[in-house]
Amino acid sequence: MEKQRKEKRIVVLGGGESGVGAAILATKKGFDVFLSDAGSIKAKYKEMLRKYSIAWEENSHNLELILTADEVVKSPGIPDRVPVVQEILKKGIPVISEIEFAGRYTNAYKICITGSNGKTTTTTLIYHMMRKAGLNVGLAGNVGNSFALQVAEHEFDYYVIELSSFQLDGVHSFKPDIAILLNISPDHLDRYDYKMENYVNSKFRITKNLSEDVYFIFCSDDEVTMDRVNQIVFKAQLLPFSQQREEGQTAFRRDNSMFVNYNDSDFSMSINDLALKGRHNVYNSMAAGIAGHALHIRKDVIRESLSDFQGVEHRLERFLKVRGVQYINDSKATNVNSTWYALECMDTPVVWIAGGTDKGNDYTELFHLVRDKVKALICLGVDNAKLHMAFSDKVPVIVDVRSAQEAVAYAYRLSEPGDTVLLSPACASFDLFENYEDRGRQFKQAVRNL
Repeated sequence: MEKQRKEKRIVVLGGGESGVGAAILATKKGFDVFLSDAGSIKAKYKEMLRKYSIAWEENSHNLELILTADEVVKSPGIPDRVPVVQEILKKGIPVISEIEFAGRYTNAYKICITGSNGKTTTTTLIYHMMRKAGLNVGLAGNVGNSFALQVAEHEFDYYVIELSSFQLDGVHSFKPDIAILLNISPDHLDRYDYKMENYVNSKFRITKNLSEDVYFIFCSDDEVTMDRVNQIVFKAQLLPFSQQREEGQTAFRRDNSMFVNYNDSDFSMSINDLALKGRHNVYNSMAAGIAGHALHIRKDVIRESLSDFQGVEHRLERFLKVRGVQYINDSKATNVNSTWYALECMDTPVVWIAGGTDKGNDYTELFHLVRDKVKALICLGVDNAKLHMAFSDKVPVIVDVRSAQEAVAYAYRLSEPGDTVLLSPACASFDLFENYEDRGRQFKQAVRNL
């Protein structure tokens, strides 16, 4: 058996966090490993590959070498439609995700979170709660180090894993112990042939292997989610949460309090005491509260965690107050729905910085919020025509800028004490920035320089 394993060849596509983690894990498990990236590999990842003597290539795909694989681990950023993946599939070589691969080599208890919005916040909140409870837990997936790297280098008893639809696409036998689906709204539809159904199918892959002994936590106020839930016969224990109804809900809102009714628990908490503000964050806190109860974490630890959590960088990050104006970095809001959540929880006049690479955005759902709350729109992008078309009759002032520094300078001039300057782009960052983190950090640096 061991001899067979050593002869098995694993090819990894993609030399970023996910791919390099998978390559290291495969090497440590005795596989013959080759990593290929069509672009350039960052210096830190090259160093990791050298450390483990892993064969690799960059800026090209050697098809001859790749097609010798017994199995291919594909990074989530690579779509199935690219020629190299099509050739692999044509030859009948199995293609899996790093999550699927790493899941084979750990018996740890896995809490997995997906959804169009709130994934990172909820994942890190649950991780914060589990750390506070003294559990030996790793943070993985779209946040922290890759799941595979942590399985290779650590022995955690638990993992909290953020899963994107792209990661779920490559899941076949992977099974969470607690699966959480926060919400589903249109996002990344370019990857799914612009068909919402395909995107929903991907999100629901988190439920693919759930058995009687695991939990499925979901929002029963989300219509798209419920349409699909009502079509499925689940073996898992269903734990829904809602702000609109109480009956049949594991967590619910009554007036200004949040309740968790798990195994006759009497847990309740004032919404005002939650660290995370805004209606959408009540949902995130509910999901985390249910997960805490399912993990048998003490109520006082759950309550404390929900009230002292600091949030994550680039997600509604209250950064600095300058001249009585609050600057908020919400660079992670790369779709319209995320920006809706951000605007919804603003209770002061807003100077809104938006724009970037449009993902087929429909801005209609923002109209009433923008009319009511936004005093000026600063368009930060190469092509801002769509923003102008959507909001020219809804915002008194609209300006175009090409850098974070210019955006902040305009925001400073257009804001008054008591206002909020909100970077919540509703778009991807790739026209002017390396990624949303780069966009957020440039924004914060510009604010520091005021």
